Formats: sequence, C-alpha cells, structure tokens
Amino acid sequence: MIDHFALGWVTPVLSFLLSCAGCAVGLTCTARARVSRGAASTGWLALGAVAIGGTGIWVMHFVAMLGFHVRGTETRYDVALTVASGLLAIAVVGLGLFIVRAAGVGLGALIGGGVVTGLGIAAMHYLGMRAVDVGVQVTYDLPTVAVSVLVGIVAATAGLWLSAKVRTLAGGIGATLVMGVAVSGMHYTGMAAMRAEVVRGGLVVPDGGVTASALLGPLIIGVTLSTILLLVVVGVAPSAKELEAQEKFKDWQERQERIRQEAADPRRRSVLR
Repeated sequence: MIDHFALGWVTPVLSFLLSCAGCAVGLTCTARARVSRGAASTGWLALGAVAIGGTGIWVMHFVAMLGFHVRGTETRYDVALTVASGLLAIAVVGLGLFIVRAAGVGLGALIGGGVVTGLGIAAMHYLGMRAVDVGVQVTYDLPTVAVSVLVGIVAATAGLWLSAKVRTLAGGIGATLVMGVAVSGMHYTGMAAMRAEVVRGGLVVPDGGVTASALLGPLIIGVTLSTILLLVVVGVAPSAKELEAQEKFKDWQERQERIRQEAADPRRRSVLR
C-alpha cells in the first residue's frame, strides 16, 4: 500500500508554501527582467529559473516526497538521478522564460513555451520518481500519467503568462498562489498514478541508494537557503518600477542628446523622425 501522507498534512502544506516562496521570488526576478536590458535582463531571467525551477518545483517535489511511504519497505534515493531532476527543472523553466521573452507574450509563444516547459516539468517529476527505490516493483496508471502531464503543461503555460504579465503586488500574490496550487496539483496527480506490489513478511530494504534524511535534507536545505539568499538580492536590488524609471530616464537622455546633435548640425536626421 502506498501512503503519500505518511507524515500527515505537514509535507503537503510545507511543500506548497515552499513552492509559493520559490515562485514568488521567481516572479519578482522576471518582473525585473522585463524592464532591464541585455545581460541584466538575461541574468534576472536565469535567477527566476533557479527560483521557480529549483525551489518552486524541485524542492516542492522532494519535500512532498518526505511523506511518501510504501508499507513494508524502506525508501532509498539515487543521488545522481535526484540531482539531475533538479537541474532539469531549472533548465526547462529557463527555456520557457527565454522563449516567451524572445517571441513575446503571443498565443503561439505561450503555447509553445508552455508545452516545452510542461513536458520538461513532467519529465523532471518522473525522473525524480525514477530516483526512488523501494525494493519492490512500481508501475504507473497511464491515463493518470497523461492527466498529470496535461496538468503540468497547463501549469507551465499559466506560469509563463503570469511571469510576463503580473505587475502589481495583489497580482503577484494571486499569481504565486495559482502557481503553487498548479505545481502541487501536478505532483500529487502524478503520485496518484503510482502502483506498488503488496509486501508480505519482513521489511524490504533496497540494495543501493541513500536514505531520505541523508540525501534530501542537505539538498533541500541547500536549495532553500540559496533561494533565501536570492530573496535578499532581490530585496536590495532596485525594484521593477525603479528599473523601469531608470530605463525611461536613459531613453530620455539619449533622445535629448540626439536632438542636441541635430540642432548643432541641421543636415543630420534624427532616427526618431
């Protein structure tokens, strides 16, 4: 028998809150990316991908997994696959964000970015589950898997749209909650697809891997602390409105300089005309 809530409501609530925290930081970064230019914009998008993909999705997944238990077995984790799933989550979120930035927030870009990112998030989930070893055969109900992938695509599309559109505090809070619910929904839908053999007799202990406390504790703490540091960076850096005002001031200065040069030499034509 599979129990996804072996620790009660602690893991789903904590994982949801961490997902919201990661998405909130990520949305703040993408807001700054919208009003920045060049390398600064790219840097903010990359930080947003780390926050959303690393904490909002990956940490959420493995905190929720702390409540996962198959009766009569001990859960072990493959270190390489666990780390790879985290890197995949960051990469696909980053890819989606850059697709939307390059192509705009049109329907085609949102659908394309949402599909790519959603499939990547689903791949991250099932790669993360592949890292789990309980010593007995685990199978998946394919229709439920398909639903979880669809949920992942919808969640990713909504997240990309929100990352490009949210501009107010109220909107940011609402977007954070929507993304947290979507990510959690995808995770638990995917988990509902799992089927495991019934264990009879003594405790089944897998041969390889490491325990959850040995692996997930340090990884989750490390990524969460990184997100907190990122939050500090976001807090001390200029806000999106301040950055936008700075860019507008730079545009005004450039415009005034072109007008001055044109006035000094009437033969020159301003590119503004």
